[in-house]
Amino acid sequence: MSPYNNNLKYSDITSKVDFLNRRQLIAGASAVGIFSSLSKSVQADILKYKKTEYKVDAEVTSKSDATSFNNFYEFGTGKNDPKNNSSMMKIKPWSVEIDGLVDKPGNYNLDDLLSGISLEERIYRFRCVEAWSMVVPWIGFSLSEIFKKVGIRSNAKYVAFQTLYRPSEMVGIGSNPRFPWPYVEGLRLDEAINPLTMIATGMYGESLPNQNGAPLRLVVPWKYGFKSIKSIVKITLTDTQPETTWNKLAPKEYGFYSNVNPNVDHPRWSQARERVIGGSIFKLGTPLFNGSKRDTPMFNGYGKEVANLYSGMDLRKYY
Repeated sequence: MSPYNNNLKYSDITSKVDFLNRRQLIAGASAVGIFSSLSKSVQADILKYKKTEYKVDAEVTSKSDATSFNNFYEFGTGKNDPKNNSSMMKIKPWSVEIDGLVDKPGNYNLDDLLSGISLEERIYRFRCVEAWSMVVPWIGFSLSEIFKKVGIRSNAKYVAFQTLYRPSEMVGIGSNPRFPWPYVEGLRLDEAINPLTMIATGMYGESLPNQNGAPLRLVVPWKYGFKSIKSIVKITLTDTQPETTWNKLAPKEYGFYSNVNPNVDHPRWSQARERVIGGSIFKLGTPLFNGSKRDTPMFNGYGKEVANLYSGMDLRKYY
């Protein structure tokens, strides 16, 4: 089924009353997420986000599961640790340093970064390297919109990203000293400018919760979830392949590309099938899987849009 559709929006999936209540909550005084840190003009732009051009032939994961079952090691390694611990992270004010091979390097505050950019809702599959999956309605824009603002120099080949590093507010940093903090990730430039690659500022009709990567996170739907770096504070254009956290920690298990590929198993488990996160039944604070499994499609189902990026590459080698 094609991922494109102009008629579906999260408000069409959830209860209209619940949706309107959420919109009123945001418009009123949202104290969580980026909304309260933005100017009124940018807030208005967020409230006017466009209908989605993307859909999937699967049920959208409940908001309670998607915001409670997370990997964000800066707040702990348990799946519910991010929700329990991330409220300590201050996201106002927020700025993103953009440097390297760009025409207009600088430290951009959130208003400047988002000004003039139209937001849209995109319903994407989300596939974790741990072999579980969700379907999430993100709100955001193509990453390429930022590059239009700062300009890309002709010798740029890669994009490096960095997550916030603030041990006093991110309790998982101190409890995981083996990690080479701060968390870093990277993409090849042609991957980064692909229209599917987005910067998310919200989900489920609201601004991003801290545990899901507020105020700005990357979403690359054809790659395993750890590539979609959260709480971004730095973007660097470079001519050399950047280091990435999980590749530094376990290079035999996590490659630079990390495309979803059912034909290449993780050394410790199969990637051929995935467990679907579903329902809102909790046991010991963790959402239960809904019991269903599905075959994992190549590139997480986005092969039509991205397979050409890897033409001629041995995808069993470049994982």
